[in-house]
This record gives sequence, structure tokens and C-alpha cells, in this order.
Amino acid sequence: MFEALIGILVLIAVIYAIVRVVQSGASTLAKVLTGLYQPQSGEIWLDRQPITEENQEWYRQHFSVVFSDFYLFNRLLGISDDADDSKAQDYLKQLNLSHKVRVEQGKFSTVELSQGQRKRLALLSAYMENRPIYLFDEWAADQDPSFKHVFYTQFLPDLKAQGKTVFVISHDDHYFYVGDRILKLNYGQVEFEQNPSSARL
Repeated sequence: MFEALIGILVLIAVIYAIVRVVQSGASTLAKVLTGLYQPQSGEIWLDRQPITEENQEWYRQHFSVVFSDFYLFNRLLGISDDADDSKAQDYLKQLNLSHKVRVEQGKFSTVELSQGQRKRLALLSAYMENRPIYLFDEWAADQDPSFKHVFYTQFLPDLKAQGKTVFVISHDDHYFYVGDRILKLNYGQVEFEQNPSSARL
């Protein structure tokens, strides 16, 4: 399906906005990018190394992902000391969850929250993993307008500023302008738009 992806160079510290349309293949692309699916043809390379069965787990460890059908663990990966607990608490405040959840010894005090709030915790978990590449599949779909704005205009640029590469799958064309590259898929065919600001409504 994704033969058209052969030859695409993914750059460091770039936000890729992936436009989700019906039967575009965006979810399959997400699984291929993150190493959960094998490409039917072609190869994936990272740091000048082809990805094979032998190094696939190493490749997967470069990604922090929040899928649309995410699972939320009560333990934060990447938490090692009280300073990290404090950092997580700061993120909880930014996400307006500090009145609902505490982080103690790398664990959430509860994950019994609304779907939108759980997804914010999943975003926090992804942040704390501190990996080179991030992928968010329709993260903002369950958020109110204020948190959508925070996600697109604060969290994503902050990840980019840290040198992270970010893939954002979304149908929300009001925020495509935050992407450095817009990736459109039509039945698995790939097209880059070089001027994402033109997508702003």
C-alpha cells in the first residue's frame, strides 16, 4: 500500500501534519512508521541503518505514540526520581488535571477519568518518555476547543523546540498551519505540500 513512501526523508525537529480523510490509509501509515506493521514493499531506515527483525525493537524505542485507540497505563515510563515527579506535576497543571490526579513515585493516583482527560494523561506519559520521535493519532478529537489550541500551538512547537520529530494525524484543518510539512494520503498515495500556511482557514 505504501510504495509511495519509498524515498521520503524524515527530518529532525520537523512537525509533519498528516491529513486524515476516508480510506486514506493514515492509521496503517502510523503503524508502519512506528514499527508495528511491516511495509509490504520497500524499506525503512533510521540513522543509516535498514530496519529488520533483528533491530526492530531498537527502532520502536525511538517513538512515543498516542494512538486514537490508546491504552493508558497507571505508571509513567521515564520517571526516575522526585525531580521527574515534580516535572510531571507541572505538566498536570498545564493540562488542567492537577485537581484530579497526582503523580507519586512515577504512578498516577488514578486513571478513572473522562476520555478527554485520559487522553491528556496519555499526552503527559508521552512527554515524560522523552523519545526522539512522537506520533499523535487524532489526539485532539476528544478535547474542547481550548485544549485543542494548547495542543497545537504550545505542546507541538515545544516538542519541535526540543529537537523532536512529530507526526500529527488529524482531520482538523484549522490547525494544519502548525506543520512544517503537510502529508496528504489518498488511497495510500503520498503528496507533500510545501506551503502549509496556505492550509489555514
